[in-house]
Amino acid sequence: TRDDDSTRDDDSTSSILAALGGVALVSPFFLWGTSMVAMKEVLPATSPLFVASVRLVPAGAVLVAWAASKGRPMPSGGMAWLAIAIFALIDGTAFQGCLAEGLQRTSAGLGSVIIDSQPLTVAVLAAIIYGESLAPAGVFGLFLGVVGLLMLELPKEALAQIGGGDLGGALAAVTAGVDDGGGIWDSGEWWMLLAAQSMAVGTVMVRWVCKYVDPVMATGWHMALGGVPLLAYSIATEPGVYENLDKLTAGDVGGLMYTSLLGSALAYGAFFYFASKGSLTKLSSLTFLTPMFAALFGYLLLGETLDEVQLAGAAVTIVGIYLVNTRASEGQEEKEA
Repeated sequence: TRDDDSTRDDDSTSSILAALGGVALVSPFFLWGTSMVAMKEVLPATSPLFVASVRLVPAGAVLVAWAASKGRPMPSGGMAWLAIAIFALIDGTAFQGCLAEGLQRTSAGLGSVIIDSQPLTVAVLAAIIYGESLAPAGVFGLFLGVVGLLMLELPKEALAQIGGGDLGGALAAVTAGVDDGGGIWDSGEWWMLLAAQSMAVGTVMVRWVCKYVDPVMATGWHMALGGVPLLAYSIATEPGVYENLDKLTAGDVGGLMYTSLLGSALAYGAFFYFASKGSLTKLSSLTFLTPMFAALFGYLLLGETLDEVQLAGAAVTIVGIYLVNTRASEGQEEKEA
């Protein structure tokens, strides 16, 4: 009948919209992961601090211009600009600055695990500040996400040491060849931990920021303003990088543009828009996808290895994300009922 046909059409439309919504939700993490692949090619020709600046300032300006062209309101009033300034300092300057310092002082594997484990901090802060809660399945999902990260990012030697209970040996295997200096401020792991906490705090505070500012405008302005101190410091301390910009290849420039426009402007715009609307813990858990995309496209584009342990880690990570985003919700609904 006509009613049955109409119902089927509505169901089909709803399924398509749900699929598109899922793609949009995952897109920031896809773009961040593929940006990591692009940055691997650009970093040797520039510096982490320069790349951090390029990820923020131009991308923020583009996002603000796009938002203005769509009629989104500019920040107005003292509280709006104060919120943006704090947001820029924490999630822009502190996060990207600590990340740039950490990249120079720690191994890529351990650094990635520390950075991408920030959903744990988001879960704690969201529970304290906003009263978000996870069922036991969701908590176990977060644990599985971290286990998957370890399997994806750490060398086999370190995983073998962890399996044997030798954490000291595992740490030695991970940090082999990295000069850790003497103090805590020479420790790459410390800088990466600070970067992870900065991003976590930025993720949680976005709801407060969006009380005073449009979410897309807030994202653009905090990137543009947060990147200015990093750019100024880079210009002052790394003159050689800017003297050799004319030597960048077309591939290097393309990588920088991809990282800035897609891996920053589009990715952060989408991420903080979703963060202002739904569960912070569930959204943040999707961060576990970032190293999966990085490993996959590193394998496809750069010829990097992707062994059975990493594939198993990817599977464990997906199960963890499923538990946080699906089974955890079911448990919470039962609790509320």
